[in-house]
Amino acid sequence: MSERVETVVLDSEGLSSWIGQDRAFLAMLKVFHEMGADLAIGANTIVEVCHSRTHIPRLNWALSRIKVEPVTEQAAKAAAGLLEEAGLHGHKYAVDATVAEVALRQPKPVALLTSDSDDMTKLCGSQVRVIPL
Repeated sequence: MSERVETVVLDSEGLSSWIGQDRAFLAMLKVFHEMGADLAIGANTIVEVCHSRTHIPRLNWALSRIKVEPVTEQAAKAAAGLLEEAGLHGHKYAVDATVAEVALRQPKPVALLTSDSDDMTKLCGSQVRVIPL
């Protein structure tokens, strides 16, 4: 990772990888941390990662070290606009659109760590560096 990144946004796979202490993911986070990048997620990403096997103390620890962005009415409308522009619709893309909206309003340059790089690239265009997980 030679180019500087100001903000790193995580989708649910990214947050899950952090909570699960995935070694490859942690190595990537270390690189971003060393360049001084801030971490961010959308608030609804918390809902996505919670299930019966979620290690809640580790989740709370991660959340204490990341900027949790609200998904307000204005953000939801902007996310809906992103879906329309990308020609996507429906439940399958709803949370992706809110994650993309969060990424687009962060201090640039922004990297988005995601398990869904195709859809996120459609939603974010060239304004966000989409990094597949």
